[in-house]
Amino acid sequence: MSELSLTCLSRSAAQTEQLGAALGARLQRGDVLCLIGDLGAGKTAFARGVAAGWRSTTAVTSPTFVLIHEHERAEDTMRLHHIDAYRLARLEDAAMLGLDDIFASDSAVIIEWADRIAPLLPSDHLWIEFAFAQDDEQARLITFSAHGERSANLLHALREALTI
Repeated sequence: MSELSLTCLSRSAAQTEQLGAALGARLQRGDVLCLIGDLGAGKTAFARGVAAGWRSTTAVTSPTFVLIHEHERAEDTMRLHHIDAYRLARLEDAAMLGLDDIFASDSAVIIEWADRIAPLLPSDHLWIEFAFAQDDEQARLITFSAHGERSANLLHALREALTI
């Protein structure tokens, strides 16, 4: 296993949320999480967990119709942006959302369907792929791939948390 990648097996939505919470508790300003996978593969459940671990004051719902939700937490001014690129037909549509401003801010960012806007992503991001496991229709394989120093540090922190 590479230091820049990690694959986890989740056997339920609750486990997927717990894994997200473990990562969310370690998020820092500027972190970008890029979630990809088929419909129903667990991206939104994971995002719910990330927000819970990050201690969001609001619950995460699928932003499919709003495209971007902004979450706050009580202890500081940091924001968590939750973006859903599923309904974006063209890269130009995504560019008009102000993604450059979001990426340049001191927010952490979760992007569902990130593969649809891949050319617009910052070079340092954590790519997280969700796939259906073959042996159990509830199980998911979740593969993390770090692209950049910050995301490698984040993945290392997650790996350490999972071995405790």
